[in-house]
Amino acid sequence: MPNQENEHPKLFISYSWTSPEHEEWVLTLAEELVEAGVDVILDKWDLKEGNDAYAFMEKMVVDPNIKKVIMICDKAYAKKADDRSGGVGTEAQIMSQEIYEKADQNKFVAVVTEKDDNGKAYLPVYYKSRIYIDLSDNEEYAKNFEKLLRWIYDEPLNVKPEIGEKPAFLDNSDNISIGTSYKFKRALDAIKKGKNYANGALIEYFDSLTEGLEEFRIKKSGNEEFSNNEFDEEFIKNIDKFIPYRNEAIEIFNAIGTYKNLNNVKEILHNFFEDLIPYFFKPKEITTWKEWDFDNFKFIIHELFLYCISSLIKHEYFQIAAHLLNTRYYIKDPDNRMNMQSFNIFRKHLKILEYRNNRLNLRKKSLQAHLLKERCHGTGIKFNNIMQTDFILFLRDKLDELNSDEDFFYRSWYPCTLIYNRYFQKSFELFARAESKDYFNSMKCLFNIKKPKDFQQFFNSVEDGNLELPRLVGNIAFIKSSIGYDNLGSRV
Repeated sequence: MPNQENEHPKLFISYSWTSPEHEEWVLTLAEELVEAGVDVILDKWDLKEGNDAYAFMEKMVVDPNIKKVIMICDKAYAKKADDRSGGVGTEAQIMSQEIYEKADQNKFVAVVTEKDDNGKAYLPVYYKSRIYIDLSDNEEYAKNFEKLLRWIYDEPLNVKPEIGEKPAFLDNSDNISIGTSYKFKRALDAIKKGKNYANGALIEYFDSLTEGLEEFRIKKSGNEEFSNNEFDEEFIKNIDKFIPYRNEAIEIFNAIGTYKNLNNVKEILHNFFEDLIPYFFKPKEITTWKEWDFDNFKFIIHELFLYCISSLIKHEYFQIAAHLLNTRYYIKDPDNRMNMQSFNIFRKHLKILEYRNNRLNLRKKSLQAHLLKERCHGTGIKFNNIMQTDFILFLRDKLDELNSDEDFFYRSWYPCTLIYNRYFQKSFELFARAESKDYFNSMKCLFNIKKPKDFQQFFNSVEDGNLELPRLVGNIAFIKSSIGYDNLGSRV
């Protein structure tokens, strides 16, 4: 049986009763931690009338069964700790001694909720030199909440490798480095500060990421080939190694949506995704290949596109997202046929995942959807937003098909993530907010429509049998429910 102590680590929260709002914030954090499997000790839950408050606090800090203690640091907490006043002062006196005299330096951490006018965290004097976790910025909350969970569970994101025959710093053969770090930081800083070189810095970062993606090509040295089983294992390792670079890109997408201060950003984003398309096809120098040899690129680029659109929608940068859906992409396929294609070029069927699902008897309705959901943690974008984007892209793709005379043989945005939303009968957030006429008028560009009734052509085509829906999407009733069709644009 699993070790209960490791499965549900005990944690005490020390905080100041600064204001009702602050107390509510702490209570919400405690509830989130409990939902994540942490056994939280909180005065509001565990200190009963008639109990000795001092004895309770001392026990929480020094009790060996309490594996973790977090200090919620705002201005009031730091002052009370330094002045040794009130309950916080009592706890500070005990904790400062524990921190400096005990061997275990990993039991206590400060969680910052407030900073001064210069952006400096409010911390007790005894804690000034120690690393803290910052939950003061809503934009960074999800990422830093994950840091807090990793600290509680002693599961750090970056783990020192085991020592091999060579020194660890020389044994980096299994890592993939593409050298985007500096350009990423420069672009992010330029966007946030509105620098006049921000556009150029962003282009340099995207160019570096595009070029560096070549390092993720799955191949053996020499003329050896992977067996099918080896390749599907390499696929999983490969896309996992890309996560740090994916997260950099997501931060850039979020910054673009948050600050909205770049000129020509829609062209820059469009060019970035267009430049990624060649990775779907074999390079000229490759003469023998299997169809799934490039599936890792198809997964990575599809995921990037989902997060880009999700970030833009989250920040209500609808016109930029619409540009990526309205503007076609230049494609040169392996047979040298040059053509233009819609955004659905970024949604490809991945045969390697179909193979892996069968080989390991995983019984996943969509292994791709499972991986997307599993990899969503720590991105700052909720999986519900990813599902919403997947649904939007599917719907937009079908609307384009209905309104075009072109051959749509290659068109198929298959919204695999909806397997997690099949029986959810409420509207997605975008559509729920679109009850407002103003909001609907802002977001309608995503679908290239003018009024809510423009969806009716889509419904009629499905009911007439001229348009087939994937099984996971369900029926017209499900779609109408998902978009809140009857309420779109109905309120002022």
